[in-house]
Amino acid sequence: MNKYKYWLKIALFEIILIIFDQITKYWAAISLKGKNEFNIIKDVLCFHYLDGGNTGAAWGMLSGKTFLFVIFTLVAIAFIVKIMLNIFRLMQSDKSTKLVALNYVFATLMAGAVGNLIDRVLHQYVIDFIYFKLINFPIFNVADIYVTVTMILLLILILFFYKEEDLDFLNRKGKHGRDNRN
Repeated sequence: MNKYKYWLKIALFEIILIIFDQITKYWAAISLKGKNEFNIIKDVLCFHYLDGGNTGAAWGMLSGKTFLFVIFTLVAIAFIVKIMLNIFRLMQSDKSTKLVALNYVFATLMAGAVGNLIDRVLHQYVIDFIYFKLINFPIFNVADIYVTVTMILLLILILFFYKEEDLDFLNRKGKHGRDNRN
């Protein structure tokens, strides 16, 4: 496996996701801000610009703690990169591509984190505009979808696809009791 081609594919995938997130937020800001909601499915799903943006996390938790979210996101990104590098090292040593999907899932998670980080740094809030009106769900954005889908995919992969030994690299001691600290 050519490591440069592999990382280039992962990086391009992630960049495309981030660009798509930022384009949708830009579109929301210019098309929806200060205007009535735009119904996709009447009384179910609509685009509704969240005036003032989201300065917190899900459901407005820790509202106004932008610096805290920036630091947390940077730490999370570093952790995700470390996991992705460990996955790649394992794939090289085992000559297995079974974990490739896991790196794409983590790339999607990172794209969601970076998409919202860009908003926090540029605007001091996250642009949210997708509203699932049927259940009065908090307004969210494409980056939030990436994070949510990633968590669901991780759960499915861990429960139904990977075996415990496939994920040993996540422990301090991996296969055969060797220490995985770097």
